[in-house]
Amino acid sequence: MTYRSPVRDLVFSLTEAAGLDALIATGAFPDLDAETAGAVLDAAGQLADGVLEPLNRPGDLAGATYANGTVTAAPGFAAAYKAFSEGGWNGIAADPAFGGQGMPKALEQASYECFHAANMAFGLCPMLTLAGIEALHAHGTERQKTHVLPKLISGAWSGAMVLTEPQSGSDLGTIRAMAKPNGDGTYALEGQKIFITWGDHDCADNIVHFVLARTPDAPAGTRGISLFLTSKFMIADDGKLGARNGFRPVGVEHKLGIHASPTCVMAYEGATAELVGELNQGLAHMFVMMNAARMAVGVQGVAIAQRAWSRAFDYARERRQGRSAWTGEASAPIFDHPDVRRMLAVTRAKIEAARGICLSGSAAGDLARHAKGDDERAFWKRREDLLTPIAKAWSTDIGVESASIGVQVHGGMGFIEETGAAQHYRDARIAPIYEGTNGIQAMDLAGRKLAGDGGKSAGELITDIRATLAALNGASDARLKTLGARLAAATDAAEAAGKLLLERKGTPDALAGAAGYLRLMAETTGGWILAKGALAAERRLTKGGEDAAWLGGKLDLAAVYAEHVLAQTPSLLPSIAQGAAPLEALHADALA
Repeated sequence: MTYRSPVRDLVFSLTEAAGLDALIATGAFPDLDAETAGAVLDAAGQLADGVLEPLNRPGDLAGATYANGTVTAAPGFAAAYKAFSEGGWNGIAADPAFGGQGMPKALEQASYECFHAANMAFGLCPMLTLAGIEALHAHGTERQKTHVLPKLISGAWSGAMVLTEPQSGSDLGTIRAMAKPNGDGTYALEGQKIFITWGDHDCADNIVHFVLARTPDAPAGTRGISLFLTSKFMIADDGKLGARNGFRPVGVEHKLGIHASPTCVMAYEGATAELVGELNQGLAHMFVMMNAARMAVGVQGVAIAQRAWSRAFDYARERRQGRSAWTGEASAPIFDHPDVRRMLAVTRAKIEAARGICLSGSAAGDLARHAKGDDERAFWKRREDLLTPIAKAWSTDIGVESASIGVQVHGGMGFIEETGAAQHYRDARIAPIYEGTNGIQAMDLAGRKLAGDGGKSAGELITDIRATLAALNGASDARLKTLGARLAAATDAAEAAGKLLLERKGTPDALAGAAGYLRLMAETTGGWILAKGALAAERRLTKGGEDAAWLGGKLDLAAVYAEHVLAQTPSLLPSIAQGAAPLEALHADALA
C-alpha cells in the first residue's frame, strides 16, 4: 500500500481553516499566493512520498546505532537528509536575511505534516532544527546569527534541544548541569543530559546543542537557568569548523517506537559553550524553542494520525470478508461494514479538525508578527498562545487514537508487525509525552492561558465561533443546521467551563478540571474548524467546476463529527465542575 501525502486536504485546510488570504493580505509575503502554496505542498508531498516514506519501515527495523562514542543514522537517512536540505525545507519560513525563504509558518507546518507522516523518526531532526532557528533569531548574538543561523537554515548543520537530566524531567528547576565561565566570554559545560533527540548522528556537518544549565553563582530553581549554545565541532571566529568539542554521546535509548530517531544520553565534559540571550533568562529563551516545538508536535500528531488512517482505509477497501450491509454483496470489502466505516469516518473528521487547529495556530503566529497595528498583532498573539497547548495535546491524542483504530481495522493482521500498522501505533505514543506532557498542556491552558489573561483570549475565540454559528443557522443544507445546533451546545459548555475555572483559578479544583477543559475546548474548536470548511465547501459546490464528491465529503465529515463528537462534548462539563475533592479523598492505600 503506497502512502500518498494529502496535499489537496492540506491546501483546503490552509485556505479555508487557517485563512491563507489573511496572510497574503498583510503584504509580508510578497511571493505568496494560493498557487504558490499549492506548488510548495506538491513538492513537499513528492519528497515525502518518494524519498522519506520508503525509509520508514527499514529505519524502524534497523534503527540508529551507537558504537565507540558515535551515533550512525539508519541506512539511507544521511542521503535523504542531504536531499531534504538541498530542497531548502529547513528555510521555508526563515528570514531571507539569513538564507531563508520568508514564507509563513503555517505553510511550513503544512509541508512538515507530509514529512512527519512519511517518516516520523526522520522528521524530528529538522523539526528541532526549526526550533533552534527561532531561538537564535529571537535571542542570538551577532556571532551566532552570522555563523550559526545560516547553517541551520541551509540544513548544513542540525539543531538539538537539550533540557532533560536523569533527576530533572518536566521540573526544570532541578537542573544540575553547570556552565563555568572560562574568562574569555565562553563557558565550560559539565553534566549529563538524557532523552536528547538527534543529539548525535552522521547526517549533518555539525550539530548545534541548545543546552539549559546554570552558572556557579546562579539563583536556585528556574530563576537560575541560562541557555547555552555548544556544537559538536568548535566554530572559529571566521565561521569555519575546528576541533571536536568536549561532549559526546554515551549511548542511545532502546525505545517503544521512532527507532530511527537517535535518542541520546549526552555527556558534557568541559564543552566550550556560548551564552544565548541573557544570563538567568534561559527558561524564557528556551520557551521560544519549546512553543515552536509544541505546535510542531501537534502537526506531528496529525501526521501520524493521517498516516495510520490512510493505511487502514486502504486495507478496508481491499480486505474482503462478510456481506455488505448496504448492497448485500457477499465477500464485500470490510469498508462496507458500518462499524468499520464509522471508525474510519470519525477518525478522519477528527484528523481534519486537528489539522485545522494546528494550521490556524501557526497562521495566528504569522499574523502576530505581521498584522497591521499593535492591537491586531496582540489579538493574534493571544490566539496563537491559546491554540498552542490545544494543538499539541489534542492532536497527539488523536494520533494515538487513530493509530490504535488503524490496528483495529486491520484486525489480527494489525497486531502483526509486517503490516506496518503496529509501527504507527508505537511511533505515535511518544507524541503526547515529549515537549511537555499533555497533562502539562492542560495545566498551561487552564493556568497561563485562561487565567493568565482573565479569559480574554478564550472569550475572543468563543466570539469567533458564535459568528460562524450565525452562518450555519442561515445555511440551506440540513447538515449545516444540525452541525450548528451541536456546535452551539458545545460552545455554551466551553464558555461555562471557562468561567468556572476562572472562579477557581490557582486552586486544586482548577487543576483537576484542566484536562477536561482542554478536551472541551479542543472538540469545540475542532467543530468550528470543520464548520468553516463545510461552509466553504457548500459555497464552492454552488459555483461548480470542482470535484463535487470530494467537496461533499467535507459536509458529510462535518455531519459525522457533529453527531459522534460534538453531541458528547457538553458532557465534559460535569467532570470539570466536580473539582478535586474526590481525588483528594482517594488515598493511595484505597487503590492498593
